[in-house]
Amino acid sequence: MWDISRWLIESGSLYVLVWGKDSEQWREAVEDAALEAVNYEDVAEQHRVLVTAHEDDDLEEVFWFARHRASHPADLQDTLILHIADTPRREELEDAYSDA
Repeated sequence: MWDISRWLIESGSLYVLVWGKDSEQWREAVEDAALEAVNYEDVAEQHRVLVTAHEDDDLEEVFWFARHRASHPADLQDTLILHIADTPRREELEDAYSDA
């Protein structure tokens, strides 16, 4: 969890929505990685990492939120869907995101 959270931040992620099992722990890990990356200093809003946890929401609701409500001071253009599970679901998840 910690290595992936650090990788997300090092890769430039500025808005992370976590969903599913242990989403609160994932939220905390990504927030901690973001703080660690800037040595726990304040950063300008356009560089601030926003993280939300959606443990009790349906995945469709999370995708809808990501596409229509999530906003960040930086002009974010790319979306990465990172699915950590035993069974791959790439096409299903990409279709659900497109339909949101």
